[in-house]
Amino acid sequence: MERRKNIVLIGGSKGIGLATVKMLSNDHDLFVLSRTNTNFEDLNISFRKFDVITDSMDEQVFPEIIDGLVYFPGSINLRPFHMLRPDIFEADMQLNFFPLIKIIQHLLPKLKRSEGASLIFFSSVAVKVGMPFHTSVSAAKGAIEGFSKALAAELAPGIRVNVIAPSLTNTSLAGKLLSSEEKIIKMGERHPMKRVGEVEDIANMVVFLLSEKSSWMTGQVLGVDGGLSGLNIN
Repeated sequence: MERRKNIVLIGGSKGIGLATVKMLSNDHDLFVLSRTNTNFEDLNISFRKFDVITDSMDEQVFPEIIDGLVYFPGSINLRPFHMLRPDIFEADMQLNFFPLIKIIQHLLPKLKRSEGASLIFFSSVAVKVGMPFHTSVSAAKGAIEGFSKALAAELAPGIRVNVIAPSLTNTSLAGKLLSSEEKIIKMGERHPMKRVGEVEDIANMVVFLLSEKSSWMTGQVLGVDGGLSGLNIN
């Protein structure tokens, strides 16, 4: 009988993370670390309360083999550059990037015991497509992209590392941008597919990258963005 995969999800209590947990919970053993567990009722997971900025990783709570790691925490600080103090850039890096390094270093021995572990991180369409007011988040997410490619080269062939770069997705994090039906329609019109993303659009890519169906993919930044990064239809 094939062993169920052990997947560690950092974040996951809402939005894309929660959608991913729901898709994976029946077929994998999930270890979810998040600040809250309010949305995990009736889901078969192992939960640990965890804040990526303030808490330390305890690798003892995990199984000896980890087959997948997904890092969901992110931020959207959209302001003109002249309104962004240096500490805001630092805060975005502290949430998006630096905890990721610590977590991987703590769990790497367990990931190396897998026959083909998969690491998945998140960037933004704004790294590839220059957008006004995105300097802080693009800096943090750009760091993730560069780090991931170098890490993928270093860990191949035993561990795969890929990045998902979404465009605007209908989550609470994007609530200010999508606070009305009119705004949702207007933002959707910017995309060739004429809609904003839904959490399932992104979660489906996470599930794919964790599976054997993506076993020949590593070092990639995958734009799940309604065509925004690659097509000009205006």
